Amino acid sequence: MNNNNLKKSAMVLAITSALGTSMGASASVDLYNEDGTSFSVDGYFNAFYVTREDEVPDTRDTRIKMGFLPNTIGFNFTKEMGDLVLGGRSSFWTTINDSLDSPTDTAIDVRQFYATVDGAFGQVLMGKDFGLFARSNIFLDEILMGFGSPGAAGGVSFGNIRAGYPYPTPSAQITYRSPDLSGFQIAVGALDPADTVTGAGDENSAPRMESEITYTVDLDGVVLTGWLNGRYQSSTNGNTTIDSSGVGYGVKGSVAGFTLAASGFDLKGNSPVLVVNEALTEDRADGYLIQTSYAFGPNKIVLSHGKTDAEILNLKTESNTFGFFHDVNSNFKLVAEYNMYEDKNRASGVISTDTDTIAIGAIVNF
Repeated sequence: MNNNNLKKSAMVLAITSALGTSMGASASVDLYNEDGTSFSVDGYFNAFYVTREDEVPDTRDTRIKMGFLPNTIGFNFTKEMGDLVLGGRSSFWTTINDSLDSPTDTAIDVRQFYATVDGAFGQVLMGKDFGLFARSNIFLDEILMGFGSPGAAGGVSFGNIRAGYPYPTPSAQITYRSPDLSGFQIAVGALDPADTVTGAGDENSAPRMESEITYTVDLDGVVLTGWLNGRYQSSTNGNTTIDSSGVGYGVKGSVAGFTLAASGFDLKGNSPVLVVNEALTEDRADGYLIQTSYAFGPNKIVLSHGKTDAEILNLKTESNTFGFFHDVNSNFKLVAEYNMYEDKNRASGVISTDTDTIAIGAIVNF
């Protein structure tokens, strides 16, 4: 990936890496809960001591950075109205990586700002939230709360984005989710389309359509989760039409502290990094991520291997991560990671990035 694309992606990812599903963060503090009305707040804060050594180019850099997930604070609302429950969430995500690069210009991204209507029929979500395509690929990543592969020297880490899965960019949407159907759940959404022909001024006869099917079952202590998600969009500008499509999939199994997960994706006319407004072609990209972990007591060890092959960027990437996570308590986690990342020109095989990264960090969430 050339420097311009890398810096562009890093700048966007500094305000767009994911923490959780549309249900909000895993922990929250109730500020009000009476008469069928509730209001709660959740937060996620982290910092890492990061040493990065590049063989190509030959450089060494030590920084204090946040991990794959930015620091965030979220607000959640619910109100019971007869047979319906009305809800909403707004979350604000910020980087600590600006530091001396832009000391008074911290970026804050409103990554989620939506209302929900829940009933016996399921849920309808209206507003801005993460996309459905590649959603479970990233949210079930074993190193989601770690560091992963590096980005630009002054930017954020990329986790396994660009070397295992693309990013479900938060977008304006109207999405329906079914109730639990004996372990199955279906989500279908109409999302605001991206400009994919010339970068601006595209004509779209329909919004971008995304969907995801998930299935979870417990077989005598063996917990299995499988998913299949997709995306389709057609954009026209003048005499040029780009049909964009994508399929993501995966399975994850856990038993007695052991977890094994495998996921993958296949794209046409989409960037394998993230959805943005930029001119694309109908070239293909695909990739996969394989992970295993073992949890014992408050500790977890993770091994992760991911690859992406992208005609659309003329790029091949590979990322390998060893991670150690230790829960001091339910709200305080320590992390140590070692990552090896490489990308090279798909046509010539010339390596453009060969980087080893050590990251040691702490996470506080509530």
